[in-house]
Amino acid sequence: MQTTDSQRLEEARDVMISAIAQSMVAYGVTPSVGRIYAVLYFAESPLTLDDIKDEVAMSKASVSTGIRELIDTGMVVKVWKKGDRKDHYIAEKDFFQNFLGFMVKMLRLERGVIHKAIEQTEPVMEELARQSDDEAVRQTATKDLALVNGSKAYLTWIRQLANAMESGDIFTHFPPPEPDASPQASEPPSVL
Repeated sequence: MQTTDSQRLEEARDVMISAIAQSMVAYGVTPSVGRIYAVLYFAESPLTLDDIKDEVAMSKASVSTGIRELIDTGMVVKVWKKGDRKDHYIAEKDFFQNFLGFMVKMLRLERGVIHKAIEQTEPVMEELARQSDDEAVRQTATKDLALVNGSKAYLTWIRQLANAMESGDIFTHFPPPEPDASPQASEPPSVL
């Protein structure tokens, strides 16, 4: 039996969908959620939860949870479709925007967690470094306080990095390459 062009295209899409799903693991996204995104990425029109469920062979509840996760990162958007009561979804197809949105979210999360811990622990460490009756505790608190103070420079830097990503200023220093407008096959990108 000969493979049709349509089957070959579907196989090629399946390879790309699998690759996108696997690559998203590096960003803390499960392969199943990555598959949901990849299916939407290649979809020619907005899809419902049922449409997606059929494509990825997952339960509707799992698809719904995955869609919420993708919406939270800005990788998927819910759209309204006239005459249909069901929600429809489309993928953000700009990988640069997806990367930046995800990284900004993660950097802000990291900064928030560490900043809150500093607010809670720094006063205790300062007090112990100054007033503890135990010399060993005073010395350790002083060393720990220096480490905490060192982390503040990092927090400032990741805030600046997140702001540069969010504003697009990052592209001043790292401009994205121009996309190849031709639909012809090109050389595969070099590996890091």
